[in-house]
Amino acid sequence: MTALEKATGDVVFKFEPFVLHVLCQELQDAQLLHSVAINSGFRNSGITVGRGGKITMAVRSTHCLEVPLSHKGKLMVSEEYIEFLIQVANRKMEENT
Repeated sequence: MTALEKATGDVVFKFEPFVLHVLCQELQDAQLLHSVAINSGFRNSGITVGRGGKITMAVRSTHCLEVPLSHKGKLMVSEEYIEFLIQVANRKMEENT
């Protein structure tokens, strides 16, 4: 809270979800992994094929969180709300595990 009160710009509370990139030899391997990821709840997962034919499967969670806390140095939320955000982010971190 002390650092937040001293901030002069915009401050954002941000939680990034789990991401795992897997390089696959064959497209069917990536498709199988994609199916497993989607069925396990990683809804933002996807397959990309690079120019050289490199096949990458990205396992991504939807557990993101981004909330502005201050604007131009002015705190826009209460300390109680920040504590709530921390609890939510910690739960999301546990879900990542």
